[in-house]
Amino acid sequence: MTEVHTPKVNLLGMTLAQMEAFFEQLGEKRFRAGQVMKWIHHFGVDDFADMTNVGKALREKLENAAYIRGPEVVSEDISEDGTRKWVIRVASGSCVETVYIPQNGRGTLCVSSQAGCALDCSFCSTGKQGFNSDLTSAEIVGQVWVANKSFGTIPAKMDRAITNVVMMGMGEPLLNFDNVVAAMGIMMDDLGYGISKRKVTLSTAGVAPMVDKLAEVIDVSLALSLHAPNDELRNQLVPINKKYPLAVILDSCKRYITGLGEKRALTVEYTLLAGVNDQPQHAAELAALLREVPCKINLIPFNPFPHSGYERPSNNAIRRFQDALHHEGYNVTVRTPRGDDIDAACGQLVGQVADRTRRSERYIAVRQIDA
Repeated sequence: MTEVHTPKVNLLGMTLAQMEAFFEQLGEKRFRAGQVMKWIHHFGVDDFADMTNVGKALREKLENAAYIRGPEVVSEDISEDGTRKWVIRVASGSCVETVYIPQNGRGTLCVSSQAGCALDCSFCSTGKQGFNSDLTSAEIVGQVWVANKSFGTIPAKMDRAITNVVMMGMGEPLLNFDNVVAAMGIMMDDLGYGISKRKVTLSTAGVAPMVDKLAEVIDVSLALSLHAPNDELRNQLVPINKKYPLAVILDSCKRYITGLGEKRALTVEYTLLAGVNDQPQHAAELAALLREVPCKINLIPFNPFPHSGYERPSNNAIRRFQDALHHEGYNVTVRTPRGDDIDAACGQLVGQVADRTRRSERYIAVRQIDA
């Protein structure tokens, strides 16, 4: 009779509940899961032999059934402003990017959820790379693990480098729902990284049904990549709007925010494109559109990339747009470009994606014709 070998599993991406079930399958007590989880995430351990409060017999059992493996770091760049960018290779062979932004006593890690992106927003360089694959929960939370190891910090420290996580890197998080939810759960678990639910933010381009599903399973801060004040313009900039128009996605976001039962606000992200969506009438439309939505608005001056076809507005245009929204009573901030000297600014993340959509091939061909 042929012996059946069960593949080893990567413990890095397991939630506490998943790890407890795994230990029960091994015939071990559930509390062992918490011990091992702390070693992995609090101390960055990837060798069972280093887990000093775990008995030798259990360590040997774990060696035979599991492993701890973070994603491969291909490169790490540090900007003049302190921003860091890691290029990380995932199992599909593609590379994704993770960015750390230090600012005003806090440190925000921008995490990728997919290799590439299927949504093809016209002003985003990631979308021009096409789409390859979803990241596993281990590859998502592994970006936090890698960054912590790079900084030499552990979550138990009061002065830890990473205080906030934003799911705003490469990919649409809600199209990789289960893996993203699991990874965010580990980030917020005290046995994981212990990050407050208010400091973990998921950003979506507008997958309305999944926003409603998100409300059923986890409580995190929500951001909407809006970028246009009307359906006609948003259809051009954010094509998923054709499937889930503004009225639909804003209703989903309102349900999510009000369902939290706390004083919470939706973060509305609005990339300012010179002559496209930055005019006074656009500000007036945006103010009217969001009147019934508990929100704060984050204006993002466009970060150029080759052949994008868009330009950054002037500082005067940005200030005028911000002032118009302030006048309407909105809390408005302008995102300061960070890490643009290492191509780590918002909208510049590209990685190296083995494109399965051939979008990057078509994009390059069109730009060659235009040239």
